Amino acid sequence: MFNKVDAGHRFPSRRSCINAQNIVATSQPLAAQAGLEILRDGGNAVDAAIATAICLTVVEPTMNSIGSDAFAVVGKNNQVYGFNGSGRSPKSWNPLKFSTLENSPPDHGWDSVTIPGAVDSWFQVWKRFGSVPFSTLFKNAIHYARNGYPVSQVISQEWSRSIAKFSHLKSFSTTFMINGKAPKFGQYFSCPDMANTLEEIADTQTESFYRGTLAEKIIRASNEDNGSMSLEDLSEHKGFWTNCLSQDFMGFKVHELPPNGQGVVTLVALAIIQRLEIHKYDVLSV
Repeated sequence: MFNKVDAGHRFPSRRSCINAQNIVATSQPLAAQAGLEILRDGGNAVDAAIATAICLTVVEPTMNSIGSDAFAVVGKNNQVYGFNGSGRSPKSWNPLKFSTLENSPPDHGWDSVTIPGAVDSWFQVWKRFGSVPFSTLFKNAIHYARNGYPVSQVISQEWSRSIAKFSHLKSFSTTFMINGKAPKFGQYFSCPDMANTLEEIADTQTESFYRGTLAEKIIRASNEDNGSMSLEDLSEHKGFWTNCLSQDFMGFKVHELPPNGQGVVTLVALAIIQRLEIHKYDVLSV
């Protein structure tokens, strides 16, 4: 790192500009490679994004999950399309169910779990914009789940923090722990059950996850831990396309999904910054 900004360079760094037709950016290199492979083999940006997201559920399970939600903003031919893939609460939830809690609803366990929307999101967005077979998007994720991958340093630290919260759950300990512990930095982790799940999602184009064998397994696990989710909750789930909100900022138009997502906060922040005439201040100044 340079101490001073060299003439002709805007920032004090030796990092060079990236000159490429396509870029995939994630917090996990293996997931980025999954997206790049899709692009190299003729897929488009949406194919790459979905393949990357699927791979992240395997190689960064501390932040991503097959049972999570997903949102998308897609630009094509000067049009912007938004997809809200968040799941609703189970139908049996009501104020009375949580009225006995002293402070707030629990932040883990089945009473914090809404209907998983990510799997449906992958399919719906691919169906509208994808260009390669749906099953192709799962190739890298299934490979790493079945054959293993080296756990990175940051993810191993986050994994260790999860043990205290979830190790008492049998399904968590058998799936995400090795000899009763979180995998260490550099240790290989594999999960054949996750590979099998992803294969079935790919082969049935998500049908099994919401209305088939996988759905039945999800509800069986919920029932075993006194959860409230039902087969009806899963079968009725479907994400939806929506118009985006936008905000002009420094010659650009920034698009975000409307609530229940948090993108509107970004638009509000940009509008505030614009009115503060931030260009008057030095870069990185207080």
